[in-house]
Amino acid sequence: MERELLLECQRNNRNAQRKVYEKMAGRLYSVCRRYLKRDEDIEEVLADTFYKIFMKIGQLQNLDTFDAWARKIAVNECLQKLRTDKALFIPLDEYLVNAPEGSTEHISFEKDILNLLNFLPEGCRAIFNLFAIEGYPHKEIAAMLSISEGTSKSQLNFARKKLQELLINQNV
Repeated sequence: MERELLLECQRNNRNAQRKVYEKMAGRLYSVCRRYLKRDEDIEEVLADTFYKIFMKIGQLQNLDTFDAWARKIAVNECLQKLRTDKALFIPLDEYLVNAPEGSTEHISFEKDILNLLNFLPEGCRAIFNLFAIEGYPHKEIAAMLSISEGTSKSQLNFARKKLQELLINQNV
């Protein structure tokens, strides 16, 4: 992100904020899409994310880390939404994944994986994203979600197994 543009955002310049929004909205939408299923929830979290970004950008000391910082805010807002909706964790043995049938159309690998993530329970999807995509260790995930490390590991293991099943069933 351009340093001058970010400095203007720190000065509450609305035009600069609009430009940052236009440049970052697609990327942050993709981050939110990995955690949330419903478009309404994604749009709500995205709006909250940008609100928080523009309210706290003045506290950002190193503007070179803006992209990672903004992404972290988006992830945290998604997790907050999941916690608020109380849909984060369900007993794994009660969850059945119905793999999509008859899908022979090949689209981009990333889109395939994103679609498959929608078949996972919210908690498993959140942990899979935090561990496999964002790179957080189980200890940090457990602290972020107020769960045990063992729960984080078992939810990740469940997510991996279900994704493997879905990939096999879709011949991706």
